[in-house]
Amino acid sequence: MNVQRKPRIALLAAPETSPSVLYGLYDVLSAVGVVYLDMVAGESGDALLDVSIVAASDEPFRVFGNVLVEPVALDDAGDVDVVIVCDMYTPVDTPLTGRYTSEIAWLKRMHETGVLITSVCSGTLVLAEAGLLDSRSCSAHWAYEDLFRRHYPKVNLVVASILNFDNEAQGIITAAGVTAWQDLALYLIARLCGREHAMRTAKIYLLTSHPEGQLPYAALSLRIQKDDALIAECQAWIADNYAMPNPVTAMTDRSGLKPRTFARRFKAATGYLPMDYVHVLRIEEAKQLIETTASAIDDVGLQVGYEDPTFFRRLFKRKAGLTPAAYRRKFVHAVAAE
Repeated sequence: MNVQRKPRIALLAAPETSPSVLYGLYDVLSAVGVVYLDMVAGESGDALLDVSIVAASDEPFRVFGNVLVEPVALDDAGDVDVVIVCDMYTPVDTPLTGRYTSEIAWLKRMHETGVLITSVCSGTLVLAEAGLLDSRSCSAHWAYEDLFRRHYPKVNLVVASILNFDNEAQGIITAAGVTAWQDLALYLIARLCGREHAMRTAKIYLLTSHPEGQLPYAALSLRIQKDDALIAECQAWIADNYAMPNPVTAMTDRSGLKPRTFARRFKAATGYLPMDYVHVLRIEEAKQLIETTASAIDDVGLQVGYEDPTFFRRLFKRKAGLTPAAYRRKFVHAVAAE
C-alpha cells in the first residue's frame, strides 16, 4: 500500500538563533494533528507534519540563553518540502558578508529543486546574502531597514508587512520580526494540512495574526550616522528642535549648503529626505507622548510641531499603521492602583 509521506519542514538554525523562534516553531508545527484532539476530546492523534532542526553540521550547539540544540546536518536533511530560516541575529549595522556559506549553498540547492524557502526576522538577511531576494521585495524585522538599504540595495524591504507573498510563485515567503513566526506557522499549516488544522492550532496556542502589520511596532533608529560630519551635526541639532516651525529651512541654513544640495546630501547620508526625517522624528516623539501621558491627541500633535490636527492624525496613521487613538489603546495598559 502506498502511504503518502508527511510534509517535511526543516528549521534552519545557528548559534545566533532565538530559542523562542526555533522551539516555538518546532513545538507548534510538531503538534498539528495531535494536541487539539488530546485537549478537546481526550483522544490521541497523529502528527501531520515531519519537523526537524537542521544546521551546517550535526555538532550540538547552544543558542541564546544557553539553550541546547542538537541538529541534523544539512547533508543528512534528506528531501524536505519547506525550509524555514529562523532568525539569525546580527547587529543592525553589520551585514552577513562571508557568513553562513554552507547554509547559503544548501538554501540555493533547495530553492533550485523547488523547495519552498521561508524566513523569519533576521533570517531574511540570509536569503538576501544568498542573492535569492535580488530585485525582489521581502519582510524582515523593521530594525534592519537601514542595513538592507546600505548593504542589500537590490532588495526591497517592505517594513510594513508581516508576511510577504510577492515571491510565493518563485518559492519564497518572508516574515517580519520575531513573533511573526506565528503568522508564518499558521499559513504553512493551512497550506500543508488545511485551514481547519490552522484554526485548531491557533485556538490551542492562543495564536493570532498581526492584521495591522509591523508599523505599529517600528521605531526610528536614533543613531547618528558617521559618514558625513556636516549632516551628523544637523541630525544632532534637529533631534532637539524638530517641533520648531520650518525645521528644514533652519537645518539648511545651518549647513551653509544650497537647498537642493543639502537635500541630496541628507538623503545620501540618512536614507531620508529632510522633511521625511523630521516627520519620522515627530511621530516617534508623538508615540512616546501617547504611551506615557494622558494628553489629548490634538495636544500631542501641537507638542511635536503640527498645528493642523487632521494632518497630524493622517500622518500618524500612515507612519504608525494605526490612528493615534488606536495606538494608545494597543500599547497603553492600565496599572493597578496600590
